[in-house]
Amino acid sequence: MDKLHFYKLSGTGNDFIIINNLNNSRSFDYFKSIVRAVTNRNNGVGADGLIIINPDNETDFRWDFFNADGSVAEMCGNGARCVARVFSYITGKSEMIFKTLAGRIDAYVTGSRVKVRLSDPNDILDHIEINLDGTIIKGSFINTGVPHFVVPVDNIDDYNVREIGRKLRFHEYFAPKGTNVNFVKYLGDSAIKVRTYERGVEDETLACGTGACATALIFGRKGVVKDRADIITSGGERLSVYFSIQNDLIHNVYLEGNTRFICEGEVFLNEIF
Repeated sequence: MDKLHFYKLSGTGNDFIIINNLNNSRSFDYFKSIVRAVTNRNNGVGADGLIIINPDNETDFRWDFFNADGSVAEMCGNGARCVARVFSYITGKSEMIFKTLAGRIDAYVTGSRVKVRLSDPNDILDHIEINLDGTIIKGSFINTGVPHFVVPVDNIDDYNVREIGRKLRFHEYFAPKGTNVNFVKYLGDSAIKVRTYERGVEDETLACGTGACATALIFGRKGVVKDRADIITSGGERLSVYFSIQNDLIHNVYLEGNTRFICEGEVFLNEIF
């Protein structure tokens, strides 16, 4: 039997399968080949993504992050919080630095609550107008490790996130890589509700950490919130985003929220393929 030990965690509704590969026993190509099977919610363990903890000579560890469709993502905010919790569980460390394709991430673990510092955002574009089947969709673009299109809407609870989000995600304006899409509504008192269509999952997810940051930073640039925003996710939980803006430049972006261990076990790889 080819068995693989795993942890499954949830970060405010985003769920991930996390594998300890600190002994470097399996390759990147191997893990890429099993992503779809392991993350399948009917015949596998089921998750939004697969995260591999690899050894690194310069930091505490290096991750490989795979979306559920098998694609590689540069960054995932809630995934970063969950992998930090697992590394803390394995090693006993409460503070760590790890490598992603988006850069180094600082993480701080206090019980189930995890705070991560993300890389500074880039590629910020305001006043974008997308013609979608004759309807103009207005929003802003920002890269918080991965690309995000932030769209204010009034009827957020009834909004067709799956259909409109998919069309925007694949729209030619964002070609060739596409974008994540966040539909957002400011609720007052620095609280913003966000519903996200995630690239790679290809559906609405219960939460998106980089999307929460993207939303908070766009509203921060507009002066609606200052230094902090509380993001209410589709799953009803809250994420806190901290940041500073000086001379229109954004620095010190932190994402904080709860994480949950769901299960630990072994997946029988020869049975799910």
